Amino acid sequence: MLGSGSSTGHDNTGVVPMCFVWPYGGSRVYLSGSFTRWTDPIPMSPVEGCPTVFQVMCNITPGYHQYKFYVDGQWRHDERQPFINGTYGPVNTIFLTMEPTVVPSILNSEPRGRSRMDLDPEVIQGISEADVEVSRQRISSFLSTHTVYELLPESGKVIALDVTLPVKQAFHVLHEQGIPLAPLWDSFKGKFVGVLSALDFILILSELGNHGPNLTEEELETHTISAWKQGKLHLNRQIDGNGRAYPRGLIHAGPYDSLKDVALKLLQNKISMVPVIHSLSRDGSFPQLLHLASLSGILKCICRHFRHSAGSLPILQQPICSIPLGTWVPQVGEPNGRPLAILRPNASLGAALSLLVQADVSSIPIVNENDSLLDIYSRSDITALARDKAYAQIHLDKMSIHQALLLGQDANTPYGFHNGQRCQMCLRSDSLHKVMERLANPGVRRLVVVEAGSKRVEGIISVTDVIRFLLG
Repeated sequence: MLGSGSSTGHDNTGVVPMCFVWPYGGSRVYLSGSFTRWTDPIPMSPVEGCPTVFQVMCNITPGYHQYKFYVDGQWRHDERQPFINGTYGPVNTIFLTMEPTVVPSILNSEPRGRSRMDLDPEVIQGISEADVEVSRQRISSFLSTHTVYELLPESGKVIALDVTLPVKQAFHVLHEQGIPLAPLWDSFKGKFVGVLSALDFILILSELGNHGPNLTEEELETHTISAWKQGKLHLNRQIDGNGRAYPRGLIHAGPYDSLKDVALKLLQNKISMVPVIHSLSRDGSFPQLLHLASLSGILKCICRHFRHSAGSLPILQQPICSIPLGTWVPQVGEPNGRPLAILRPNASLGAALSLLVQADVSSIPIVNENDSLLDIYSRSDITALARDKAYAQIHLDKMSIHQALLLGQDANTPYGFHNGQRCQMCLRSDSLHKVMERLANPGVRRLVVVEAGSKRVEGIISVTDVIRFLLG
């Protein structure tokens, strides 16, 4: 039944483009069917960012067709699509009209783009409320009985910045080291007093772009971190209109804190990392910076602990489309408390920075005119403007996101690449366990949910979303 050709055998006259998708993994996947006379297999290619999903676009004549997949030497059919028992065993079937089609629509039992955040948090398809509660209790028990020490690596480095360092140099360090934030050390006080993050740089650039009185371009060259933090208090007072502003104390953790306490601290304060600080003195003098604890590290611990006992957590086998997790594109006319923020590549950098701050999100998918994923712009990308003083040579409203992303890429790296960690994707049919495993990988903080084949953005799921859901 399997031949050696790789063509559909049709020209483009009176045919319809159709995308076939095999979403169940494999090393080598081929498509064969009545439209190839069952003799010319068509090689399928893995979807970038989703290595377990294979697809191929074919030009096929309208009408009734049968097809099947040849996966690693075995004939397979997709049980989630219509099929019959034919001459060659079970085969999938499709009736093709003159409209372009994508097959299959993975687990698309609901209208496309429904907002999962509008569902009752305890109403989860295919699993009982008792199973959800059991899963959460077991995860909570694990996190409560394990400490931050489990997050500490055997070796590594943690970068801290002195508050007397100029802001410009500080953000250059963040960019060169590839880190989203750094704890701040005050030598005069002899303790850690805060953190400097990419959000600070966003606010600084916005202040420069608005020609605000708190900071000028010339001052940025010598402006210290300490001076910026003081100026930021006044800036927050201008934005919030709450009168006098007080600095928030440093949020940190100790090595003996439970993982659950740290996770709740991160969620409640809406921060991505906390410094892990330890002192042998009762008064807290001579503190040692051990690590930066993050929700990603905690999720990795959960995955490692339950890797060989995933069956004890029934909720892990549920597809992400069936649970209230993440932010999804709402259906037309459907209310949604938190719509998914997306932008076109020609949108201005100023618009992206404003959206990051106002929508309180850490990243924005960049899509084309068909809403297909091209790239993603994150808060940490802003530090690329610190290189070669690029911030002094641009205007936020005149530079596009496309141009801004190119600043942070190597000269030989194509725009919109999906093979690195910038633009990790998943499908709505992926299980929660699979999503957790991918989010536990170093540097992966979120997954963009895309439609198989078209890469049309359907939603986004972050590490924060997963931890919040698991803890209930």
